[in-house]
Amino acid sequence: DSVTSKAYEAEIVAGLATISTRELEQRVAGVTGIMPGYPRDDSVRFSYMGEIDALLKLRTAQAVYRVLAFPIPRPKALLGDQNFKLLAAAIAEIMAAHPPGTFHTLGIAAAGAQSGVMQRIKVSLAERAGLIPADDRGDLLIRIRPDTDRTGWECLLRISPRPLATRPWRVRDLEGALNATVARAMNMMTDASADDVYVNLGCGSGSLLIERLYRPRARIMLGVDHDQIALSACAANLQAAGSSRPRIDLVRGDVTRLSLPANFATVLTADLPFGQRVSSHPENERMYPLLLDEATRISVPGARFVLITHEIRLMERLLASRRDWRLDIELRITLRGLHPRIYRLVRADG
Repeated sequence: DSVTSKAYEAEIVAGLATISTRELEQRVAGVTGIMPGYPRDDSVRFSYMGEIDALLKLRTAQAVYRVLAFPIPRPKALLGDQNFKLLAAAIAEIMAAHPPGTFHTLGIAAAGAQSGVMQRIKVSLAERAGLIPADDRGDLLIRIRPDTDRTGWECLLRISPRPLATRPWRVRDLEGALNATVARAMNMMTDASADDVYVNLGCGSGSLLIERLYRPRARIMLGVDHDQIALSACAANLQAAGSSRPRIDLVRGDVTRLSLPANFATVLTADLPFGQRVSSHPENERMYPLLLDEATRISVPGARFVLITHEIRLMERLLASRRDWRLDIELRITLRGLHPRIYRLVRADG
């Protein structure tokens, strides 16, 4: 119903539109008109008439925006009475969905954000909302851009004071830590079940482990890393993630020589060294085959192994020459200007 239904846009990691769409359909009742990869490959447009609260719980979205379309020739017309009232009302609605004092500043992201007109829009809207105009993106962020067919302008209002990808559990950050929305998407690709014996190889600061703390809870969860600093960061982040979590064992060890029994794991995940920031290509050439050997040893036939890496050629070569893992799904994503791939492998019988 176009009268009550509102347009929204989820900003996502490019390449994850299918998974983000699945999460929208599963977690938010009343979503209609989903357009994955629209207007760009890092977004999903949809209509929704319910409370904003449900959208704040999305875990594969980097951020969610309310979209207002204005058939105007240039942004200056946003200062016109009717358009300004529409914008102010949408801002008030977003602010009302959060505890008082959640938003302090209002910022604008647009081409020419420093122009006189954009500054006037920012100051006027901030004044109306009782917020401080921000020099940066601000808590209440408004993106202003031409619409796709360039016949008007769109205003996108972020519905949260920070990106949803900025997780409250991340109290200790490590360089090269996996983006939390990607970690959640990878866990969704494991087809989580309550019987899972879940092993995260090279757990780092805990993104994959923590983003698996949703129902159905895994029966056993284990994180392994050789680096004590990473394990300490992981433990701190796990603690910040909340006390309702099941016990998660963190083990210091070499992921190519684990002290785990054979046929133990039903699900494996790994954020493998990209060879850019962490590790090096020759080291990966040596380590990847050994890691796959060990993954085979500790897993049951039919186990799912979801991993992310930038070493595309190396992975292709290894998978082509091996019979113990079958490639089931391969996704190319865009992350921090790089194009890693997510692989879902299934352990062969025998």
